[in-house]
Amino acid sequence: MSTTSVAEAARWFAEAASITVLTGAGVSTDSGIPDFRGPQGVWTRNPAAEKLFTIDNYLADPEVRRQAWAARRTSPLWTAEPNAAHRALADFERTGRLRALVTQNTDGLHQAAGSGRVIELHGTAREAACLDCGARMPMTEVLPRLEAGEADPPCLECGGILKSATISFGQQLDGDVLDAAAEAARDADLFAAIGTSLGVYPAAGLCDYAVAHGARLVVVNAEPTPYDDVADAVLREPIGDVLPRLLGV
Repeated sequence: MSTTSVAEAARWFAEAASITVLTGAGVSTDSGIPDFRGPQGVWTRNPAAEKLFTIDNYLADPEVRRQAWAARRTSPLWTAEPNAAHRALADFERTGRLRALVTQNTDGLHQAAGSGRVIELHGTAREAACLDCGARMPMTEVLPRLEAGEADPPCLECGGILKSATISFGQQLDGDVLDAAAEAARDADLFAAIGTSLGVYPAAGLCDYAVAHGARLVVVNAEPTPYDDVADAVLREPIGDVLPRLLGV
């Protein structure tokens, strides 16, 4: 594992003309949204919760859908605010050197902080989508139906199954979105993976793509990742503290 200092990594950020950032759940934990695999992660504390994120279970079992909708109704997403990491990335975008902000997160907090160059690999929890007819709507239009007693609200257009407009295990990523993320990784002088365990593909594979095209790789994450040995720098400092220093904002 690299022993590069924060100061040296910050110099790389300052020198790079094109930077692509990949963010994961660790970026939003300071906003009160728990990650999945960390020590206090959703699946660490309740391994059975992972079945709510598998598309086959969701389609086949009405009880899974009811549990998933109950979790959406009470999600900390609805009261969460962007934290220092989100704000630092939004500030950095204004320097003109951010090629793209690729995120595995579905919470919309990057956009809420002011980021515009966001590529949402795994969709958005702020919208609902029909798995039958493809209709989409703001999640704020569906949540009142839960309050009114609908435990598994169907699509109002066709009666089909609704879920959040996120990518569940077993669902294909949007090809155009993935292509855009790959292009951003290819174009980067420096690729930073921040707050992600780098255990989910194809998102983690963007690191390989960036390195193969000559980018430096910087990993900022509290826990070890499979890419620590190939990264040019691995930083364990709290993300909200270290990111403004790295980005110079």
